[in-house]
Amino acid sequence: MSYNRTLPALAIVAALFATPVSAKTLVFCSEGSPENFYPGINTTGTSFDVNSQIYSRIVDFERGTTNVIPGLAEKWDISADGTVYTFHLRKGVKWHSNANFKPTRDMNADDILFMFERQWKESNPYFKVTSSNHSYFNDMGMPKLLKSVEKVDDYTVKVTLNAPEAPFLSDLAMEYAGVQSKEYADAMLKAGTPEKIDQEPIGSGPFYLVQYQKDAIIRYKTFPQFWGGKAAIDDLIFSITPDASVRWAKVQKGECHVMPYPNPADLDAMRKDPNVTVLEQPGLNIGYLAYNTTKKPFDDVRVRKAVNMAMNKKAIVDAVFLSSGVPATNPIPPTMWSYNKSVKDDPYDPAAAKKLLAEAGYPNGFETDLWAMPVQRPYNPNAKRIAELMQADLAKVGIQAKIVSYEWGEYRKRAQAGEHQMAQLGWTGDNGDPDNFLNTLLGCASAKSNGSNIAKFCYQPFEDLVQKAKTTSDQAERTKLYEQAQVIFKEQAPWFTIAHSVQLKPVRKEVVGFKLSPFGRHTFYGVDIK
Repeated sequence: MSYNRTLPALAIVAALFATPVSAKTLVFCSEGSPENFYPGINTTGTSFDVNSQIYSRIVDFERGTTNVIPGLAEKWDISADGTVYTFHLRKGVKWHSNANFKPTRDMNADDILFMFERQWKESNPYFKVTSSNHSYFNDMGMPKLLKSVEKVDDYTVKVTLNAPEAPFLSDLAMEYAGVQSKEYADAMLKAGTPEKIDQEPIGSGPFYLVQYQKDAIIRYKTFPQFWGGKAAIDDLIFSITPDASVRWAKVQKGECHVMPYPNPADLDAMRKDPNVTVLEQPGLNIGYLAYNTTKKPFDDVRVRKAVNMAMNKKAIVDAVFLSSGVPATNPIPPTMWSYNKSVKDDPYDPAAAKKLLAEAGYPNGFETDLWAMPVQRPYNPNAKRIAELMQADLAKVGIQAKIVSYEWGEYRKRAQAGEHQMAQLGWTGDNGDPDNFLNTLLGCASAKSNGSNIAKFCYQPFEDLVQKAKTTSDQAERTKLYEQAQVIFKEQAPWFTIAHSVQLKPVRKEVVGFKLSPFGRHTFYGVDIK
């Protein structure tokens, strides 16, 4: 494992392209550095992309779809009442190795138990290593849902739930459930360096990590013993390039093969480039402005409704997303089952907004903060510009909004802690289930400190519907419940829903087999270069 922290970023990248690159080297111009290499505490697509190359999960999603397929478990059985899952694990699954550790055994049930227990049991020696904030695990209510996780034998794991959970298998296919080696964890704990398993990772995925330099480069090599068969490419490189215009310049020159999150203004040029194909599909995402419903004046639904009506959503989306987004009404995208088409959006009506503010006791408006993300995201191409447009609209009804921003990691940490009054954020679906939006982003469990519900919205009529929907596998019944929940969401207005963006991916034409993920992920197993 090489961690070169002395060479400047530009020197690393220059050296990379100065040497002959193998015909089977694929370069991905990624937008940022990962938070770390531990999937259980990551919350950004940037980190998911990095870690999904390294780790395998019990079950997985078929590439480019939301279909759950076997992963480390070859098959599984589910009890008639939907509370007991028995996973039959693959035999012969090999682990990567590095300078710290050489595995002596294949993946087995101990590793699956370690994945669960590290996030679930405070008594586990790894519970607090790197971070104790296992936000996905907690936001989905896993600590209360799980009754027991037992090793039946080396290749059989039995998971018992306290109640049926319709999206459980889909939830296990998500990135947070990447399986780490317990043998490696035990060895690093004994050596007094437990954090190394999250800094210099070992997984069982299609690629292994060779080098990482923050804000510069991540180098992987294909893992020949991968249980799914050796990848078609030999080397995978993430060239970390935060600026979308620079990413596009690199794709034009052939220095990168794939890039995420293009500037909407560059799309015409991309579509005209004979060496590039722009892959496109509706995004499973939502960009929004969350109101902190626990802080004045946003604890008053009249204020939240007034702010919604004070902002010209269509003008904002037209100006910033151009042709790459559609105005959002509901907290789930229109492509998702159970989307309620009958819900009407709040109209742009500054006069009505002023009237509501006066009723709420703010005839002259008020002062507030307005947080804007410092980075481009799949659901928001330019948060700062959106904040400026919102600020101008709000001023017209007497609301003075101060735009605030922080470094991306700090921004998310502070927003999850609820330090803001208003904050922009968004979400790309992880598993194709409405629960992943309505419960993870708006449920009471995730409204607690450090959860993904940054509106801190915990409203019992909404909560009851969403929790009930989890316990039945009848999709028609779940649909009715989620449709009702969307009506309540709109009435209570914890967010100003901004837009659903179209997923756009410029890919060089020599790349074969790259598929758009409905979750916005970038995985390169199954991809080749001609």
